[in-house]
Amino acid sequence: MAPAGRGGRLVDPQDVAGVLLTPGASADRDHHTLVALEAALAPLPVLRMHFANRERGNPGPERAEAAIPYLRERADAWAAELGVEPGRLVLGGRSFGGRMASMAVAQGQPAAGLLLLSYPLHPPGKPDTLRIEHLPDVDVPTLAVSGQRDPFGTPDELAHHLAAIPGPLRLVTVPGDHSPADPPVVAAVLDWFGRSPA
Repeated sequence: MAPAGRGGRLVDPQDVAGVLLTPGASADRDHHTLVALEAALAPLPVLRMHFANRERGNPGPERAEAAIPYLRERADAWAAELGVEPGRLVLGGRSFGGRMASMAVAQGQPAAGLLLLSYPLHPPGKPDTLRIEHLPDVDVPTLAVSGQRDPFGTPDELAHHLAAIPGPLRLVTVPGDHSPADPPVVAAVLDWFGRSPA
């Protein structure tokens, strides 16, 4: 499906010094999509991070109250390691991880852009339980990539509700459900960066 959105500039590759990627609630930093993105974005530095519960050996879902400050702390620390300002990092991830990154940005975490993979707009079967309150405070270039049959948000629902993001927005839907195949997801991300797949 062709990208949808309001236009505006893509993320500016010259502004980006690294990409920080976070996993879904039941996954870890080694999720295959995150690994595929790191390989595709090379030589751009990519940090695939666990949330703190995984660092402690707990495989259960993390709480947002713990995940967001931990993400912000890791982003700031990694920016310092790279010798750049935190605002030169693209933040994002899959499902829960992308939502936590968007909430961190809404709370003031600097970012060059936001990457939302399979954004969990609502729980499956509960379209009225929306996770959108923070979106009007996300004022950075944003790419959302979701499966056309994702039970966490249909293409029409995502287009309607993600429009609350005031920054430049691109929504790309690809074949699949909440875990679409990696190649079209990677291709959408590379295109957002102004790059072609290898």
